[in-house]
Parts: sequence; structure tokens; C-alpha cells
Amino acid sequence: MKKLVILGGGYGGLTVAKELLDGELPSDTVMILVDRMPFQGLKTEYYALAAGTVSDLDIRVHFPVDPRLILKYGEVTAVDPERKLILFENDDPLSYDWLVVALGCVDKYHGIEGAQSFSHSIQTLSSTRKTYQVVNDTKPYGQVTIVGGGLSGVEMAAELRESRKDLNIRILDRGASVLSPFPEKLQRFVREWMLEHDIELRSHISLCRVEPGVLHNGQELIETDMTIWTAGIQPSPIVQLLDLPKDNQGRLVINEYHQLPDYTNIYVVGDCAALPFSPSGQAAEAQGKQVAEVLQAVWNNETPRLGKIKLKGVLGSLGKKCGFGMMGKRTVMLGMVPRALKSGVLWMSKKHLG
Repeated sequence: MKKLVILGGGYGGLTVAKELLDGELPSDTVMILVDRMPFQGLKTEYYALAAGTVSDLDIRVHFPVDPRLILKYGEVTAVDPERKLILFENDDPLSYDWLVVALGCVDKYHGIEGAQSFSHSIQTLSSTRKTYQVVNDTKPYGQVTIVGGGLSGVEMAAELRESRKDLNIRILDRGASVLSPFPEKLQRFVREWMLEHDIELRSHISLCRVEPGVLHNGQELIETDMTIWTAGIQPSPIVQLLDLPKDNQGRLVINEYHQLPDYTNIYVVGDCAALPFSPSGQAAEAQGKQVAEVLQAVWNNETPRLGKIKLKGVLGSLGKKCGFGMMGKRTVMLGMVPRALKSGVLWMSKKHLG
């Protein structure tokens, strides 16, 4: 039997698996999905788990049950493209004929001393659970500092305010404003919401060291009871180990069929792939659908015909009743409507419709 192995059951990897199960797998091919956990964690909602406004169960999506899909659980340590092997921490290597790398991302600490050791993460389900525990144990009126004013940092701060009205919350950002890549109208709306809800915003912060209870902004000492890190991402360490062409963000360079140019039996999806747009669950799902199309074309000895990936936009939440969004490149949405739309997208994801 030939083997198609999918590394990672997140937005991209799971989309590949579901699309192929909805289509046709060759009778001589088995599909193996490898993940740490027996379900997908909806990563775009980890901020709510960390804040304590949703439960772990609320953001799980179970993997498909299908005789054509084998689920394998374990910790991947390396991929060997030459030998077509996947290496595991405490298991035998797994061979493959085709491989989909959909391992997602980890935090990027930009070489800041102590950042990884003394801050808390919302990048994995396990780290998010630990972050929630520290949030939950933070003393009344304690200070929580969120480093990074992008989408994750903003949603984390807003949800935390809903969860713990007593806490002092601040966002530190290197830029001039939170959500700096977005239009000024949207930035202004979010800044005003934050100030109305007693969330401190500090811009042009350049941290050089993180210690327990103290953040070093040059000579300035910023005191904090806990620090949550949302200041950038980088591809999975497994991808970082591969000595293959990458872009300036460390993502693997791929061809028009989402394959590695030197190993066309390997497909790269999501945060690990050098795509012309920012990493997102939406982008990973769109790419996953195309990878499934390419694989089916390969199996049928056909030439794949792929259209250009078009993203619908971005949605963000400010608690459970307010939000913001961008449809296309110009249309800004503010208030209850984008929040309702985001709730609908989450519902579809949980029902395997997204």
C-alpha cells in the first residue's frame, strides 16, 4: 500500500483530509493523519480559553471517523525528505509516498532575553491551558501585560477584560498603534474601545529583556504580575530544521502546486508555507483544498488547474458583543455585525462546514 501522511490536524491538514475523504482515494493508498492530540483545537479561539470565557471542550473539533483514515498520535522530531521518513520522539519512523506538512507555528521571541522563559503563550492547546491557570491565579487587581498589539493581542486583552474586570490590563507594541497593518478607521475604533474598557495601550515599546515581574524597555522597568506573549510567530521547529529554501520569515518556498520544488511529493500548508499573505486559519484551509485537488490530479495522471487563492477578509472580536473586520482590502466593519459573523464562522468550523 502507498501512504499519504499528513503532519498536523489543524486548519490546513484537516482540510486536506476531509476534502480527500469527500472525494476518492486510490484503492492502493492509505491516508495517515499525525497529531499530538485526538482532536483539532480551534487555534483562533485560544485567546478565549486563556481568558476563561470558554471551556476546552468548546474549541475542539473531532477528527473524521472513516476506515480510509488512520489516526496516529505522537511527537514528530524530524522529517527526512531523502529517505521519505518521519521521525518520532518515542516511536519507530514512519515512511511515506506523499507528505503534507501542516505543522503550524510557534511563538517568535526575536532574540529577547528571558522572553520564552518568563512569558506565557497561546500558541498550543497545552500552553494555553497553562496560561489560563496563571490568569486564573493572578491576584485581584493584579497587572497583566500583553506583548504584541496584533490581532491575537487585541483579542486576548478584550476577552480578559470580559473575564476579569478587576485586573489591570495593558498592551505593549513596537508600532505606533495596535493593529497597525489595518486602516486607521479600524485602528481608531479598537483604540477607543480599549480605552473605554480601561485597557492601557503603550506604543513604540522595544523590549530587550524579560524577567519575572519585570519587563525591560531600554532603561525603563515595566512591572507586571504576568506576561502573555503575542508578538510574532515562526514556523514549526520541524520546518526550521529542514535545510531547504525559505523566505525571510523561515517559511518553506513552494511552487504553484504547493510542493517543495526539490521534493514534489511533499506539500506544505499553512503557517509553514511561503505564501503571499499573512498566516491565518482561512489561508490554511484554502490552501488545503487546493492540495487535495493537486493530489487527486496526480493520482489520475492529470495536470492540476488551480485558481488564485482569494481570502474573504479578517474578523476580530472585542469580547462577546463587539468586534471588527475587513472584507476584501477596503471594507471596514465595526461593532456587533463582525462579532456575529465571527461566531458564525466558529459554528461552521465546529460543524465541519468551515
